[in-house]
Amino acid sequence: MTTSEGFADDRFAAVRQAFEDNDEVGASVCVTVEGETVVDLWGGFADEARTRPWQRDTIVNVYSVTKTMTALTALLLADRGELEFEAPVARYWPEFAAAGKESITVAQLMSHSSGLSGWREPITVEDLYDWEKATSLLAAQEPFWEPGTAGGYHAVTQGYLVGEVVRRITGRSLGTVFREEIAEPLDADFHIGLPASEDGRVADLIPPPEGSPFGPDSSELQLNAANNPEVHPSVTRTRAWRGAEIPAGGGTGNARSVAEIHALLANGGVAKGKRLLSEAGCRRALEVQVEGKDLVLGMSIRWGLGFAVNGGMMPNPNTIYWGGAGGSLALIDMDARLTIAYTMNRMGGGTTGDERGLGLVMATMLAS
Repeated sequence: MTTSEGFADDRFAAVRQAFEDNDEVGASVCVTVEGETVVDLWGGFADEARTRPWQRDTIVNVYSVTKTMTALTALLLADRGELEFEAPVARYWPEFAAAGKESITVAQLMSHSSGLSGWREPITVEDLYDWEKATSLLAAQEPFWEPGTAGGYHAVTQGYLVGEVVRRITGRSLGTVFREEIAEPLDADFHIGLPASEDGRVADLIPPPEGSPFGPDSSELQLNAANNPEVHPSVTRTRAWRGAEIPAGGGTGNARSVAEIHALLANGGVAKGKRLLSEAGCRRALEVQVEGKDLVLGMSIRWGLGFAVNGGMMPNPNTIYWGGAGGSLALIDMDARLTIAYTMNRMGGGTTGDERGLGLVMATMLAS
C-alpha cells in the first residue's frame, strides 16, 4: 500500500509514513490522544483481487481484538456493581459449578486462567453459532489445569464464558449489551453479531501463507485450542459467522471504532463527551491476575482483567493491549491517555498481532 486516505495531525506524520510503508492489501489505523482523534487513516483494497477500494466505512473481522470489547462490557457491569470479578462464576451461572469448578472466579475467566482454554468434546465451527451448546459444554467439563495457577489463552472459549456471565446478569446477550450500552452511545461502528444489512461493507480476510502457528511439537493443550474447532479465515466471509455472536473472535469493525471506543479506558471512563465508566472502574483492567509463560501461546504474558498488561515493552507502565490473529491490534495507554488501533485484511502468521501494528505503535510513541 503506497497511499492512504483520511488525516493525520502533523505531529503524527510518521504514523502516516509507517502506515503507507506497510505491506498491505487494505487496512486502517486510528490514534486518539486525550479523547481527540489525531490519526484516522485507511487505504488499499477490501478484497484480494483488489477490485473494491477500502473506504472510510469499510469494516473487517478483527478476531481477538473482539476480546477487548467483551472485557470492556464486563468492566462496565462491574463498575455499576452488577458483576463482581472476585465472585465465583457459579454465583451467576449455577450450572458452571459442575466438575469441580465451583471456586473458579469471574476474574479467572477474564485472565485466561480458569483452565478452560478449549472444549474437551470435539466441536465444529457450526457449534460456535449455537450459544446454548457452546456454553453448556463448558459448564459441564473439567478444567485442563488447576484454575488460577497459570494463564492459558482461552482463544475462543473466553467469549462464551464471559458472555454467559453477562447474559445471566442482564438477561441480554453480550453483543446486545455491548451495542446498547457502549457502541450506540458512542456512535461506534463495531459489532459483535453483524446485521446482514452491513455485509456489503466488510473486507475479506486473506489467509496467511504460513498456516497454523502450532506445529507437530505443540502440546495437546495448544493443539486443542487451535484445532477444536479449526476456524479457517474463509469462514469469516459467511453470513453465519458474521451474524453469530462470537465474543472472543467474531467482532467486526475498523480502527476508528476500536480506538474511539477504547478512548473510554484511556480517559477515565469518558469518550465523546459521555461518561460510561468511573476512572476506578477503568483502572481495574490493570489488575494483574496471573503472569508468566502462557500455557497456550508459549510466551510470557501478564494477564489483567481482560487485557494483557504492559510487561516493560511500552514506555508507560499503565498500558494494556491485545491483538488478533493475523495482525489487528488495540492498545490503551492510560498514562498518556492515548489509544492506538489497527485493522487489516491481509493476515500475517502471528496469533496476537505482527510487525505492521508494532511499527505503527512505535511511530505513535515516538511522536507523542
